[in-house]
Amino acid sequence: MTFQKSYTKRYLLPGWFHRWSRRVALAAFITAISLQMLLGRTYAADEHVAIASIDGPIDPMSARYLANSIDRATKDGAQLLILELDTPGGLITSTRDMVESLLGAQIPTAVYVSPPGARAASAGTFIMAAANFAVMAPGTNVGAASPVAVGGAEIPETLAKKINEDTAAFIRSVAETRDRNVRALEETVTFARSYSAIEAVDLDIADFIAGDINGLLQQLDGLTAETASGDVTIRPSELEIRNIKLTLTDDILNILANPNIAFLLLMIGGLGVLIEVITPGLIGPGVIGVIALILAFLGFGNLSVNWVGVALILLSMAFFYGETISPGVSVFGVGGIICVVVGALLLFGGFFSAPDIEEVRVTVNPVLLATVTGLAVVSLVFFVRMARSGGGSSSAYINASEGELEGEWGEVVSDLTPSGKVLVAGLEWAATADSNNVIKKGEEIIVVSVYGEVLKVARLIDEVE
Repeated sequence: MTFQKSYTKRYLLPGWFHRWSRRVALAAFITAISLQMLLGRTYAADEHVAIASIDGPIDPMSARYLANSIDRATKDGAQLLILELDTPGGLITSTRDMVESLLGAQIPTAVYVSPPGARAASAGTFIMAAANFAVMAPGTNVGAASPVAVGGAEIPETLAKKINEDTAAFIRSVAETRDRNVRALEETVTFARSYSAIEAVDLDIADFIAGDINGLLQQLDGLTAETASGDVTIRPSELEIRNIKLTLTDDILNILANPNIAFLLLMIGGLGVLIEVITPGLIGPGVIGVIALILAFLGFGNLSVNWVGVALILLSMAFFYGETISPGVSVFGVGGIICVVVGALLLFGGFFSAPDIEEVRVTVNPVLLATVTGLAVVSLVFFVRMARSGGGSSSAYINASEGELEGEWGEVVSDLTPSGKVLVAGLEWAATADSNNVIKKGEEIIVVSVYGEVLKVARLIDEVE
């Protein structure tokens, strides 16, 4: 009995899983170090002007990029960081992170709303106001920072009042810190005001208008900026200009942060691991599944994800596994499909997340959801049938009755964990044992009952005792 307990604990997870998980972890570590060495560009720490660019919604990737850009520009000796901005708005949490980065920068910063026709709408208003210098290209606009719920839905009245008050206080605080027109900026939140470039300069929301970067630098020459490290006088007119581009790592994370790709990777990862558990020894699906899950969670780390949705999708895999070890009980399969659909809808649906400043819809594409769910059902049916059919002959299944096989002795062909294959009456059969009773290859078993094409077995020695 002691041997049986220690054996069960040791093999709760298959041996290949331990071996391959260590290899995957080592490979991931080596890859990360290699990327860091390859992508880490080194500049001489001399004075220059650094330029970063954000064109699109404000999200965790934007906040990460700005923080890294300020960090890098500071370490490389930049006298000034210019952020070229064109955004429709974004997430309030990411906006706060970006405002914090700008207010805490140790070098002067300028937000330049460009090119002509661009906008610093909603979240962009906060970001522009938080820089030392707010500059706009001709034909640009700023404002309309009233909060709405994720996807543009209406916010309940009481909650809307709280959110508006909090957001208005946020913009007032930024305006006071940078000595800008508090009332005009507050009205971008309370009345959804929007201003042209000329209006923004007249109202002291923006500092000046510049047609291009050279014009911007000329107007900044000789001005003093208050930074976290003290007052700095800017002399940028003859300095080298260096663009801060996204690294390969950033590009990869941007791809992974796509909600559709993150969802797809989560499903592939879960199904890969599930297939490996159902049919031990394939190796490939398990390795692919683990890698896909790692990539999915990297994507989730850069998205405003609802972890309840993630938990439901992972729970669906447990239900699908339950379907394979409980022959004929379809409730697990149905439950798994329901969990996949509901989990995907909740994944980025905003049911439990903070509201956005502006409408930036982050959801799983319905067509992708329907396709993946359909493929998951087909895969489940296929592998459940594989697990249950084993290698026995169909004619033998048809001719065998419960009375003929119950009580028959046999031998385990592949470990029952708890599903696997056994040799009974000269034929190979799909078999399952109790979920807490792992039976090793080569051990003798006895048939307890027959469920269609699957034998329910137990270890012979246990039955004899």
